[in-house]
Amino acid sequence: MEELSTILRQATNQIDSTYFHLNIDGGDPIYRERVYCYELYHQMRLKWPARTEYYLNGEIDKAAHPILKELNASKVKPDFLIHKPGYMSGNHAIIEVKHQEAPLGGIKKDLKSLSLFRQAVGYERAIYLVYGYDINPEEFAKKITEESKVVNGLAEIELWFHLSDSSEAFHHSTIGKRA
Repeated sequence: MEELSTILRQATNQIDSTYFHLNIDGGDPIYRERVYCYELYHQMRLKWPARTEYYLNGEIDKAAHPILKELNASKVKPDFLIHKPGYMSGNHAIIEVKHQEAPLGGIKKDLKSLSLFRQAVGYERAIYLVYGYDINPEEFAKKITEESKVVNGLAEIELWFHLSDSSEAFHHSTIGKRA
């Protein structure tokens, strides 16, 4: 699906920075990945091509999927999948989203999920989208690269960043080996 990068850039351009944090009564706003992801899904669907065989789905429970059980991938719930439901040959992209204050354990889990779906399940692209108010992409990419060193069989993963002071997400770099 050639349009995915453009759709991702345009969709993030429409996400107001108020979706980065959730206000809490009696406390400071906090990052809530689900709030950001729901708005990203909404904005991507608004831009989704009418005539495509690919679907955008969020957090699909794969627990009952017989092929993914065999591949040890049935417990993973990716933030987004771009695929042709019902056809393993139609797996285009897996997207995991994290905020800039994500714990290292969460980053490592996402890198494993992205690699598993890229290599074992056959997705063409794996995208790691990081969002936040004051991210330094170079520094965060180093953090991700450090965490990736403990992931066995790391696949090629695209690192994307969406900064609140920029209008759209951008592809920063790629880590891992080509699947």
